[in-house]
Amino acid sequence: MSVWVIAEHRNGELREVTGELVAVARALGAGPVTAVVLGGPGETEAPAAGLPAGIDRVVRVEHESLAGFNGVAVAAALERVAARERPAVVLGAHSAAGMDWASALAAGLGAPVATDVLSLHRDDGGFLAVRTVYAGKLQARVRLAQAPTVVVTLRPGATEAAAGSAEVPAETEAAEVPAEVGRRFVEWIQEAAGEVDITQADVLVSVGRGIGDPEDLDVARDLAEALGATLSCSRPVVDLGWLPKERQVGISGKTVKPKVYIALGISGAFQHVTAMKDAGLILAVNKDPKAPIFRVSHYGIVGDLFKVVPELTKAVREAKG
Repeated sequence: MSVWVIAEHRNGELREVTGELVAVARALGAGPVTAVVLGGPGETEAPAAGLPAGIDRVVRVEHESLAGFNGVAVAAALERVAARERPAVVLGAHSAAGMDWASALAAGLGAPVATDVLSLHRDDGGFLAVRTVYAGKLQARVRLAQAPTVVVTLRPGATEAAAGSAEVPAETEAAEVPAEVGRRFVEWIQEAAGEVDITQADVLVSVGRGIGDPEDLDVARDLAEALGATLSCSRPVVDLGWLPKERQVGISGKTVKPKVYIALGISGAFQHVTAMKDAGLILAVNKDPKAPIFRVSHYGIVGDLFKVVPELTKAVREAKG
């Protein structure tokens, strides 16, 4: 029995979600962890050298059709190797890439598949996945049918990433890919760099519809500035055009795990809570004592944010001298 982690990389750089996959794979206790790095000739060396600790074996799978990214070719290559070695779990990221190859691989292997999972556990000789349903309103426990191999994709940001360095020699093998896969990689089109990356912030001051007016965002900005924090928001604020999409926390935005999350005027819809509930400390300010955000908050203040927040800002500035 073994667990495969399909390493995500782009332009020679390993993506952070790979460390999260390794952490989940190691926690399963389902045998040795193998990192599989796929790419065109020469594309796998740098990512394989940067893998985190917790890996027992590294396999570099190379083929010219795997250059850049080609989900059809990835699924075909993985199917041939997995059919030979039969890992208990093939674990990938629920990313644009993972969504492309995972289901195709499962179909090719005749394997059960669970996508966009938050966590994965062993259960009665099989595996149990936890994932959200109904746009994040509920969590479902999905027991995968027992089979030689199961395929699972993990939502990025759902767990802490493994740290350290693997320091494991890599094996290299030429992939077996059909001569015609029906698709070819053309080029990467880089998304325009945003002003901020809220997923990397240690402290987030997040505003919701309760802020009332775009001009009142300065109340939250002042607190963020005093704390050295980053300003973020819930979906209604983006829908109203008050802040850009890159600052949205939520299922349709970004999943965040800052050390401190301050929610101002956010009611706490499931779609928002799912994406921030794992913050180290959550402080909520809302005038509605029944607001769902208080169910996940470590500290809650029931009150008018326009009275509470300036006092918080003043206290922070005084404490900093």
